[in-house]
Amino acid sequence: MSGLLLRLAGPLQSWGERSAFTPVRETAAFPTRSALVGMFAAAEGVARGDTAGLKKYAQLRLTVRIDRPGTLLEDYHTVGGGFPKERTAATSGGSNKDAAVITRRQYLSDAVFVVAVTAPDDLTTQLGAALRRPYWAPYLGRRSCPPDEPFLLRKHVDDPENELLTGVPLTAPEPRDTAVETLKVQFLRERPLAQGGPGAAADVIEVNDMPVSFAPHGRAHTGRRLYRTVEPVSRALAGPQKTLLTRLIDYTHAEEHA
Repeated sequence: MSGLLLRLAGPLQSWGERSAFTPVRETAAFPTRSALVGMFAAAEGVARGDTAGLKKYAQLRLTVRIDRPGTLLEDYHTVGGGFPKERTAATSGGSNKDAAVITRRQYLSDAVFVVAVTAPDDLTTQLGAALRRPYWAPYLGRRSCPPDEPFLLRKHVDDPENELLTGVPLTAPEPRDTAVETLKVQFLRERPLAQGGPGAAADVIEVNDMPVSFAPHGRAHTGRRLYRTVEPVSRALAGPQKTLLTRLIDYTHAEEHA
């Protein structure tokens, strides 16, 4: 087993929790498994209707480090209105109205997540190559939300989960108190930590974001369990905001020169 590391950052992100259309398009507080698997499938050119092609992604284990949770933003939208029915957008029920359809779309503003993707070695190699040269460009939940660079931090790491604790630069200022050796950072894990270890105490949350099908008229998901922990991360990973991009680039390029 090995894996890769992604940094999900940008002005806006939106991780939909429901596939059905509703007047309020909510966002989860973190990247969903459905969205991340969709990103990998798109990078590899897997068609939306290719349900069999999704099965290999069940082998992935995803760990999310929440560097910055972001701020919830709600965007007000109207579609149609003021036109004859034949020139107005159809509703989800298939009919046309002469009044505007009102929706509200939620986003996370200025959020930063780092994702460790653990997989069998051959799948790690495939995903790393696809994300470097994607068939369809990745985005942060919606096409209107492109990721900042660097996006793919490392395409092959022996222990990506440990890198979240010891290697990947943290989007946080270094503590002023020189006696502080670690920072408390929130993680979302798909399996519990060993009893007695740092951050072993966890909140258990149930989410319904395990993709079964991305078919346009047959989307389906099942549930999974997440373990939300707060764990100590070395203060050496933090630093001034003005040096963050340099530190990220240096970390990314270190793989190429290893």
